[in-house]
Amino acid sequence: MRRFLIALTGLLAGCAAWNTPLNAPLVDGSNAPLVEVNNETIGEGEVYVGLAFSGGGMRASAFAYGMAETLRETAVGPATPNGLLDHVRLVSGVSGGSVTAAQLGLWGPRGMDGYRDRYLVTNAEKYMANSLLNPLTVLRGLSGGANGRTTFARYIDEVLFKGATFGDLRQRSKIKTWINATDIANSTPFLFSPETFDALCSDLSRMPIAEAVSASAAFPLVFAPVVLEVHQGKCDYREPDWLTAARFNPEASAAMRAHARALESYADPDKVKFVKLLDGGVTDNFGTTGLAVERARARAAYAPMTAEEAVRLKRLLFLVADAGVQADYSWTQQMKGPGGLGLGAAIASASISAATRSGYDAMRAEMKRWQEDLIEWRCALPAAEVRRLRGRGGAWDCADVKLFVGMANFEALDAPMRQALNKVPTRLRLTPEQVDLAIEAGRIATRNAAEFNGFVQSLDGNDVDARIAAGIARGGRRVVPVGQ
Repeated sequence: MRRFLIALTGLLAGCAAWNTPLNAPLVDGSNAPLVEVNNETIGEGEVYVGLAFSGGGMRASAFAYGMAETLRETAVGPATPNGLLDHVRLVSGVSGGSVTAAQLGLWGPRGMDGYRDRYLVTNAEKYMANSLLNPLTVLRGLSGGANGRTTFARYIDEVLFKGATFGDLRQRSKIKTWINATDIANSTPFLFSPETFDALCSDLSRMPIAEAVSASAAFPLVFAPVVLEVHQGKCDYREPDWLTAARFNPEASAAMRAHARALESYADPDKVKFVKLLDGGVTDNFGTTGLAVERARARAAYAPMTAEEAVRLKRLLFLVADAGVQADYSWTQQMKGPGGLGLGAAIASASISAATRSGYDAMRAEMKRWQEDLIEWRCALPAAEVRRLRGRGGAWDCADVKLFVGMANFEALDAPMRQALNKVPTRLRLTPEQVDLAIEAGRIATRNAAEFNGFVQSLDGNDVDARIAAGIARGGRRVVPVGQ
C-alpha cells in the first residue's frame, strides 16, 4: 500500500502543469510607474473616468465590452471621437474582466475595434485540457492544475497582446491598468503594480501582459498557479514608509493591513521564495485593491492623480461592471441538501460574494474621503499655483468637484434577460448568441446605472439619450434601450 501511495504521488506530480517563473530580477533602482506622468489631456481635462471589470469568464469579458461600447457611444464633444471612452484614465480587471481591461489599457479605445470577432466569439479554450472524461486531465487537476501557460496564456497572447509587456503598456498607454490575481499563501489580492514588484525585487516592465492576465483568470484546479520568483538580494529594496505605516496603523482597513503584510513577506527570503497566484476573483472580484493601495501610499491628497489633473478635474466617474450570475440553489425548495460538491460550491460562493460586497462598500467610502481631501487641498492652493497647474487663468471653483461611483450589473435588466444570463456558463468559450446577450446586457446595465446617468447629466444637463443621439449624428452606433 505504501509503495502504491508513493507511486501515485509521483504520478500526480509528474502530471502537474507547473508554470516556471518568468519574472526577471530588478537590476537598478525601483520599478517605473504604470503610465507616464503628464500625459496629454482631452479638452481641458475636466472629466476623468475609471472602470473596474469583474470576473466571470467570457461572459464577464463580453459584459465589460458592452460597458466600454456604451461609453464610446456617449458623446462629450468634438475632441473625443470615442466619447467618454477617450476620458478613461484608469481600468482594473479581474479574471475574465482582466482580458478586456488589459486590451483597453494596452491599445486604448482602438483596442475595442473588432474585439468581439477577434476574441469574444472565438474559442479561448482552444489549447486547454478541460474534458472530465479524460483521466489525465483529472489527474493534472488534482495535482495542482490541468492547464499551464501553454494554453490560455498562449492563446490570448497570440490573439490580443502580441508579446506585449508592462513596459510596452507604459510606453503606449495613457490608461493606468491594474491586473488583479490572488496570492494563495497570504490569502490576499495580488496587484501587478510597481509597488508589488519592488517588494519582489522583480522587473515589472519585462513581465508579459498575457502572463498577468492568465494569473488573474487561473481558476483553481482548471489552471495551475502562476509562479513568481522572489529575487531578494538582487536589488536594494527598502520597505517604504507608507507600507510600514499600513501594517501598524490601527485605522487602516483589515484588507490593507493584510496586503501590507503580504508585501512584507516577499522581502524576507526565509518566508517566501516563490509566490503562487490564482484567480483574482477569489479575494477581490471587483479589482478595487489598487485604489486602496494608491490611497495608502499617497503623499498628496490628490493621488492617484497628478496635481495638474486634480486641479483641472470637475467630474469623475468610477464604474464597476459586475457580470456575476445568481446561483440556482434548487435545494432551498426541499428539506434535504445541499451536500458534497453543492455544499462546497455554495460555501465558496458565499465567501467570495461577502468579500466582494465588503470591498465595494469600502471602495465607495474611500472615494468619499478622497473627494473631501481633494476639495480641501484645492481650496488651500494659492491663486498663482492654480494658474500654473491649470495652464491658464479665468474663473475656477475649488469646490466644484463631483465624484460618481456606481455599478452596472444584472439587477438593472428585465427578468427574461436576467434568467437568460444566469444560464450562461462561466467559461472561456461561449456561443455567439451568448456573447451578444452579455454585450447587450453590459450596454443596457450601464445606461440604466443611476450613477452613470447622474454623471452624464452633471456635465451640462444633457441626459444619456441626448448624448448618444449626438454620437449617432457623428456616425456612431445606436444603443437599443430596454424594451425596444
